[in-house]
Amino acid sequence: MKVGITLPNLGPQATRENVLKLATRAEKEGFDSLWTITRILWPLKPQSAYRATPDGSLPIEYQNVLDPLDVLVYVAANTNNIALGTSVADIFFYTPIMLAKRFATLDVLSQGRVLSGLGLGWSKDEYQASNIPFMNRGERADEFIQVMKKIWTDDIVEFKGKYYDIPASKIDPKPIQKPHIPIYLGGFSPNTFSRIVKYDLNGWLGVVGGPLEYTESSIKAIKEQASQANKNPDNFRIIMMTYPNVKEGVSSKNDKNRFPLSGTIDEIGSDIQRVKGMGVDHIIFGYNFLPIGRDVVKMIEISKELSKFAR
Repeated sequence: MKVGITLPNLGPQATRENVLKLATRAEKEGFDSLWTITRILWPLKPQSAYRATPDGSLPIEYQNVLDPLDVLVYVAANTNNIALGTSVADIFFYTPIMLAKRFATLDVLSQGRVLSGLGLGWSKDEYQASNIPFMNRGERADEFIQVMKKIWTDDIVEFKGKYYDIPASKIDPKPIQKPHIPIYLGGFSPNTFSRIVKYDLNGWLGVVGGPLEYTESSIKAIKEQASQANKNPDNFRIIMMTYPNVKEGVSSKNDKNRFPLSGTIDEIGSDIQRVKGMGVDHIIFGYNFLPIGRDVVKMIEISKELSKFAR
Protein backbone atom coordinates (compact mmCIF):
# COMPACT_ATOMS: atom_id res chain seq x y z
CA MET A 1 0.00 0.00 0.00
CA LYS A 2 0.95 3.60 -0.49
CA VAL A 3 1.06 5.64 2.71
CA GLY A 4 -0.08 9.21 3.27
CA ILE A 5 -0.34 11.61 6.22
CA THR A 6 -2.84 14.37 6.95
CA LEU A 7 -1.47 17.88 7.06
CA PRO A 8 -2.21 20.00 10.15
CA ASN A 9 -4.70 22.30 8.43
CA LEU A 10 -7.21 22.38 11.28
CA GLY A 11 -7.25 22.99 15.01
CA PRO A 12 -4.66 24.92 17.04
CA GLN A 13 -1.89 23.08 15.18
CA ALA A 14 -2.93 24.69 11.88
CA THR A 15 0.03 27.03 11.42
CA ARG A 16 2.30 27.88 8.52
CA GLU A 17 5.27 26.46 10.40
CA ASN A 18 3.60 23.12 11.18
CA VAL A 19 2.29 22.67 7.64
CA LEU A 20 5.73 23.34 6.16
CA LYS A 21 7.56 21.16 8.70
CA LEU A 22 5.30 18.15 8.22
CA ALA A 23 5.20 18.45 4.43
CA THR A 24 8.94 18.66 3.96
CA ARG A 25 9.70 15.97 6.56
CA ALA A 26 7.10 13.61 5.09
CA GLU A 27 8.58 13.94 1.62
CA LYS A 28 12.11 13.47 2.94
CA GLU A 29 11.06 10.29 4.78
CA GLY A 30 9.53 8.81 1.62
CA PHE A 31 5.80 9.06 2.32
CA ASP A 32 3.59 8.96 -0.75
CA SER A 33 0.99 11.65 -0.11
CA LEU A 34 -0.23 14.57 2.00
CA TRP A 35 -3.89 15.33 2.68
CA THR A 36 -6.11 18.20 3.80
CA ILE A 37 -9.64 18.30 5.18
CA THR A 38 -12.53 20.71 4.55
CA ARG A 39 -14.85 22.54 6.95
CA ILE A 40 -16.22 26.04 6.47
CA LEU A 41 -17.93 26.74 9.80
CA TRP A 42 -18.55 25.48 13.34
CA PRO A 43 -22.24 26.15 14.12
CA LEU A 44 -23.10 26.98 17.72
CA LYS A 45 -26.36 25.04 17.39
CA PRO A 46 -25.73 22.34 14.77
CA GLN A 47 -28.66 21.13 12.69
CA SER A 48 -26.81 17.88 11.90
CA ALA A 49 -25.26 15.46 14.37
CA TYR A 50 -21.63 14.53 13.85
CA ARG A 51 -21.44 10.77 13.31
CA ALA A 52 -17.90 10.32 14.58
CA THR A 53 -18.54 11.35 18.20
CA PRO A 54 -20.71 9.46 20.70
CA ASP A 55 -22.90 12.48 21.47
CA GLY A 56 -22.94 13.92 17.95
CA SER A 57 -20.99 17.03 18.95
CA LEU A 58 -18.55 18.69 16.57
CA PRO A 59 -14.81 18.43 17.31
CA ILE A 60 -13.38 21.67 18.62
CA GLU A 61 -10.71 21.46 15.90
CA TYR A 62 -13.34 22.38 13.30
CA GLN A 63 -13.44 25.93 14.66
CA ASN A 64 -10.17 26.74 12.92
CA VAL A 65 -9.61 25.29 9.44
CA LEU A 66 -7.18 26.52 6.80
CA ASP A 67 -8.54 26.28 3.26
CA PRO A 68 -7.60 22.80 1.97
CA LEU A 69 -6.66 23.79 -1.57
CA ASP A 70 -4.74 26.92 -0.56
CA VAL A 71 -2.72 24.80 1.86
CA LEU A 72 -1.92 22.33 -0.92
CA VAL A 73 -0.78 25.14 -3.23
CA TYR A 74 1.60 26.30 -0.48
CA VAL A 75 2.83 22.74 0.05
CA ALA A 76 3.27 22.23 -3.71
CA ALA A 77 5.62 25.21 -3.78
CA ASN A 78 7.74 23.68 -1.02
CA THR A 79 7.90 20.03 -2.15
CA ASN A 80 8.86 18.21 -5.33
CA ASN A 81 7.39 14.73 -5.63
CA ILE A 82 4.89 13.88 -2.91
CA ALA A 83 1.22 13.59 -3.98
CA LEU A 84 -1.27 16.19 -2.74
CA GLY A 85 -4.85 15.22 -1.90
CA THR A 86 -8.09 16.43 -0.35
CA SER A 87 -9.86 14.17 2.10
CA VAL A 88 -12.28 15.46 1.20
CA ALA A 89 -13.27 18.64 -0.62
CA ASP A 90 -17.03 19.02 -0.14
CA ILE A 91 -18.18 19.94 -3.61
CA PHE A 92 -21.14 22.17 -2.81
CA PHE A 93 -18.96 24.81 -1.18
CA TYR A 94 -17.99 25.61 -4.78
CA THR A 95 -19.40 25.79 -8.29
CA PRO A 96 -18.14 22.96 -10.52
CA ILE A 97 -16.24 25.40 -12.73
CA MET A 98 -14.41 27.01 -9.81
CA LEU A 99 -13.54 23.71 -8.13
CA ALA A 100 -12.36 22.19 -11.41
CA LYS A 101 -10.30 25.31 -12.11
CA ARG A 102 -8.69 25.27 -8.66
CA PHE A 103 -7.77 21.61 -8.90
CA ALA A 104 -6.43 22.04 -12.45
CA THR A 105 -4.33 25.02 -11.35
CA LEU A 106 -2.90 22.99 -8.48
CA ASP A 107 -2.14 20.09 -10.83
CA VAL A 108 -0.29 22.39 -13.23
CA LEU A 109 1.70 24.11 -10.48
CA SER A 110 2.56 20.80 -8.77
CA GLN A 111 3.42 19.12 -12.10
CA GLY A 112 0.72 16.48 -11.87
CA ARG A 113 0.67 15.49 -8.20
CA VAL A 114 -3.00 16.01 -7.32
CA LEU A 115 -5.52 13.49 -5.97
CA SER A 116 -9.03 14.91 -5.74
CA GLY A 117 -11.00 13.41 -2.88
CA LEU A 118 -14.56 14.70 -3.17
CA GLY A 119 -17.55 14.51 -0.88
CA LEU A 120 -21.13 15.73 -0.70
CA GLY A 121 -20.88 16.91 2.90
CA TRP A 122 -23.31 16.20 5.73
CA SER A 123 -23.78 19.50 7.58
CA LYS A 124 -27.10 21.24 6.96
CA ASP A 125 -25.54 24.40 8.38
CA GLU A 126 -22.80 24.35 5.76
CA TYR A 127 -25.37 23.75 3.03
CA GLN A 128 -27.35 26.72 4.32
CA ALA A 129 -24.26 28.93 4.38
CA SER A 130 -23.43 27.83 0.82
CA ASN A 131 -26.98 28.59 -0.38
CA ILE A 132 -27.47 25.01 -1.58
CA PRO A 133 -30.64 23.01 -0.76
CA PHE A 134 -29.95 19.89 1.29
CA MET A 135 -32.60 17.96 -0.61
CA ASN A 136 -31.71 16.34 -3.95
CA ARG A 137 -28.01 16.69 -3.24
CA GLY A 138 -27.30 13.30 -4.82
CA GLU A 139 -28.87 14.33 -8.11
CA ARG A 140 -26.98 17.63 -7.98
CA ALA A 141 -23.73 15.76 -7.25
CA ASP A 142 -24.22 13.62 -10.35
CA GLU A 143 -24.23 16.73 -12.52
CA PHE A 144 -21.38 18.34 -10.60
CA ILE A 145 -19.08 15.39 -11.20
CA GLN A 146 -19.99 15.21 -14.88
CA VAL A 147 -19.24 18.91 -15.31
CA MET A 148 -15.86 18.64 -13.59
CA LYS A 149 -14.80 15.74 -15.80
CA LYS A 150 -15.87 17.61 -18.95
CA ILE A 151 -13.92 20.70 -17.90
CA TRP A 152 -10.80 18.60 -17.40
CA THR A 153 -11.11 16.59 -20.62
CA ASP A 154 -13.13 18.39 -23.30
CA ASP A 155 -11.57 20.94 -25.64
CA ILE A 156 -14.91 22.73 -25.90
CA VAL A 157 -16.95 22.44 -22.71
CA GLU A 158 -20.73 22.56 -22.93
CA PHE A 159 -23.29 21.30 -20.41
CA LYS A 160 -27.03 21.72 -20.05
CA GLY A 161 -28.48 20.17 -16.92
CA LYS A 162 -31.08 20.69 -14.24
CA TYR A 163 -28.63 22.39 -11.87
CA TYR A 164 -25.70 23.54 -14.01
CA ASP A 165 -25.65 25.25 -17.39
CA ILE A 166 -22.39 26.02 -19.21
CA PRO A 167 -22.41 27.61 -22.67
CA ALA A 168 -19.95 26.21 -25.20
CA SER A 169 -16.63 27.52 -23.91
CA LYS A 170 -12.89 27.03 -23.75
CA ILE A 171 -11.93 26.34 -20.13
CA ASP A 172 -8.19 25.92 -19.68
CA PRO A 173 -5.68 24.97 -18.45
CA LYS A 174 -6.29 21.26 -18.49
CA PRO A 175 -4.67 19.17 -15.75
CA ILE A 176 -1.24 17.67 -16.30
CA GLN A 177 -2.62 14.21 -15.47
CA LYS A 178 -4.49 12.41 -18.23
CA PRO A 179 -7.24 11.75 -18.91
CA HIS A 180 -7.97 13.85 -15.80
CA ILE A 181 -7.05 14.33 -12.16
CA PRO A 182 -7.91 11.13 -10.25
CA ILE A 183 -11.31 11.41 -8.54
CA TYR A 184 -12.01 9.53 -5.33
CA LEU A 185 -15.46 9.87 -3.83
CA GLY A 186 -16.04 9.81 -0.09
CA GLY A 187 -19.19 8.59 1.62
CA PHE A 188 -20.71 5.47 3.10
CA SER A 189 -24.00 4.89 1.32
CA PRO A 190 -24.85 2.49 -1.52
CA ASN A 191 -25.51 5.60 -3.63
CA THR A 192 -21.89 6.62 -3.14
CA PHE A 193 -20.69 3.27 -4.41
CA SER A 194 -23.02 3.27 -7.40
CA ARG A 195 -21.95 6.82 -8.28
CA ILE A 196 -18.30 5.75 -8.30
CA VAL A 197 -19.05 2.94 -10.72
CA LYS A 198 -21.57 4.77 -12.91
CA TYR A 199 -19.29 7.72 -13.62
CA ASP A 200 -16.08 5.67 -13.83
CA LEU A 201 -14.39 7.50 -10.98
CA ASN A 202 -11.01 6.31 -9.83
CA GLY A 203 -12.31 4.85 -6.61
CA TRP A 204 -13.51 5.23 -3.06
CA LEU A 205 -11.98 7.32 -0.28
CA GLY A 206 -13.32 5.70 2.87
CA VAL A 207 -12.75 6.10 6.59
CA VAL A 208 -12.15 3.42 9.20
CA GLY A 209 -14.71 4.65 11.70
CA GLY A 210 -15.84 1.38 13.20
CA PRO A 211 -15.36 -2.38 12.96
CA LEU A 212 -13.09 -3.45 10.12
CA GLU A 213 -15.82 -5.79 8.92
CA TYR A 214 -17.72 -2.72 7.76
CA THR A 215 -14.75 -1.51 5.75
CA GLU A 216 -14.40 -4.94 4.17
CA SER A 217 -18.09 -5.18 3.26
CA SER A 218 -18.02 -1.69 1.72
CA ILE A 219 -15.06 -2.59 -0.49
CA LYS A 220 -16.82 -5.77 -1.58
CA ALA A 221 -19.97 -3.77 -2.39
CA ILE A 222 -18.04 -1.47 -4.73
CA LYS A 223 -16.36 -4.37 -6.50
CA GLU A 224 -19.68 -6.22 -6.85
CA GLN A 225 -21.37 -3.15 -8.33
CA ALA A 226 -18.53 -2.86 -10.82
CA SER A 227 -18.94 -6.49 -11.85
CA GLN A 228 -22.70 -6.07 -12.22
CA ALA A 229 -22.07 -3.09 -14.49
CA ASN A 230 -19.68 -5.18 -16.61
CA LYS A 231 -16.73 -3.08 -15.50
CA ASN A 232 -13.39 -4.33 -14.22
CA PRO A 233 -13.49 -4.19 -10.38
CA ASP A 234 -9.72 -3.71 -10.31
CA ASN A 235 -10.15 -0.35 -12.07
CA PHE A 236 -11.67 1.09 -8.90
CA ARG A 237 -9.01 1.83 -6.32
CA ILE A 238 -9.46 2.13 -2.57
CA ILE A 239 -7.98 4.84 -0.36
CA MET A 240 -8.64 4.52 3.36
CA MET A 241 -8.38 7.27 5.97
CA THR A 242 -7.43 6.02 9.43
CA TYR A 243 -6.84 7.65 12.81
CA PRO A 244 -4.12 5.64 14.59
CA ASN A 245 -4.38 6.13 18.34
CA VAL A 246 -1.11 4.79 19.72
CA LYS A 247 -1.18 3.91 23.40
CA GLU A 248 2.44 3.25 24.19
CA GLY A 249 3.00 0.42 26.64
CA VAL A 250 -0.71 -0.26 27.03
CA SER A 251 -1.75 -3.52 25.41
CA SER A 252 -5.38 -4.05 24.43
CA LYS A 253 -4.75 -7.65 23.40
CA ASN A 254 -7.49 -9.07 25.62
CA ASP A 255 -9.91 -6.18 25.17
CA LYS A 256 -12.73 -7.42 22.94
CA ASN A 257 -13.99 -3.83 22.62
CA ARG A 258 -10.71 -2.43 21.31
CA PHE A 259 -11.42 0.13 18.61
CA PRO A 260 -9.63 -0.57 15.31
CA LEU A 261 -6.35 1.28 14.85
CA SER A 262 -6.08 1.80 18.61
CA GLY A 263 -3.51 0.27 20.96
CA THR A 264 0.18 -0.52 20.72
CA ILE A 265 2.19 -0.13 17.53
CA ASP A 266 2.00 -3.88 16.92
CA GLU A 267 -1.77 -4.00 17.52
CA ILE A 268 -2.36 -1.13 15.14
CA GLY A 269 0.08 -2.72 12.72
CA SER A 270 -1.99 -5.89 12.73
CA ASP A 271 -5.05 -3.82 11.81
CA ILE A 272 -3.12 -2.14 9.01
CA GLN A 273 -2.10 -5.51 7.60
CA ARG A 274 -5.71 -6.62 7.74
CA VAL A 275 -6.79 -3.48 5.86
CA LYS A 276 -4.10 -4.16 3.27
CA GLY A 277 -5.46 -7.68 2.83
CA MET A 278 -8.87 -6.25 1.96
CA GLY A 279 -7.42 -4.74 -1.20
CA VAL A 280 -6.83 -1.19 0.02
CA ASP A 281 -4.34 0.54 -2.26
CA HIS A 282 -3.50 3.63 -0.24
CA ILE A 283 -3.77 4.26 3.51
CA ILE A 284 -3.78 7.68 5.18
CA PHE A 285 -2.72 8.28 8.77
CA GLY A 286 -4.70 11.14 10.32
CA TYR A 287 -3.84 12.76 13.64
CA ASN A 288 -5.65 16.10 13.72
CA PHE A 289 -8.19 14.97 16.31
CA LEU A 290 -5.63 13.31 18.60
CA PRO A 291 -3.17 14.88 21.08
CA ILE A 292 -0.28 13.70 18.90
CA GLY A 293 -1.64 15.97 16.16
CA ARG A 294 0.08 18.93 17.81
CA ASP A 295 3.51 17.32 17.63
CA VAL A 296 4.75 17.17 14.03
CA VAL A 297 7.93 15.27 14.88
CA LYS A 298 5.99 12.62 16.80
CA MET A 299 3.49 12.27 13.95
CA ILE A 300 6.30 11.50 11.53
CA GLU A 301 7.97 9.06 13.92
CA ILE A 302 4.77 7.12 14.60
CA SER A 303 3.87 7.11 10.90
CA LYS A 304 7.28 5.68 10.00
CA GLU A 305 6.73 2.83 12.45
CA LEU A 306 3.23 2.12 11.17
CA SER A 307 4.19 2.35 7.51
CA LYS A 308 6.35 -0.76 7.93
CA PHE A 309 3.13 -2.76 8.22
CA ALA A 310 1.67 -1.20 5.08
CA ARG A 311 4.48 -1.53 2.56
